[in-house]
Amino acid sequence: MEHYLLFKIIHSAVAVLLPLGVIAHIFMLWKAQRRGDLAVLQRKVRRTRLMSLPVFAVLALTLPVSGYYLVNIAGWPLSQLWLLLSSVLFIVMIVLGLLLSGRLAAWEALGPVPAPQRLQRLALVYGVLILVLLVAILGLMGAKPA
Repeated sequence: MEHYLLFKIIHSAVAVLLPLGVIAHIFMLWKAQRRGDLAVLQRKVRRTRLMSLPVFAVLALTLPVSGYYLVNIAGWPLSQLWLLLSSVLFIVMIVLGLLLSGRLAAWEALGPVPAPQRLQRLALVYGVLILVLLVAILGLMGAKPA
């Protein structure tokens, strides 16, 4: 049972760190944009795209693997409604993450010129939608049987 408890702690830690990281990056990019310093904003967009998004992707991809392992250890069937809904939401979240990466790449490709408002808003909307989906998935995981 210690093995199960260790996996549950790691899975829970990743599930908490991922939304906190997304919130921090949304706030960081929003704050840099409001200051108006294009060089700082461009550096933050580049770091987010090249470093943070791959780390977030790896963390996000570990969640279903460790979650399915925990469900298997607990002996629950994979046909549970909460598990199926969270899997669908996770796939939508991955697609939004790829779209966000594309928007950030387009933003970064502009160089030192200001990004169009539409591009900035779209990147923010993708980030917020990813956060909403993460919270919804965490809510479904919290609603599972004990």
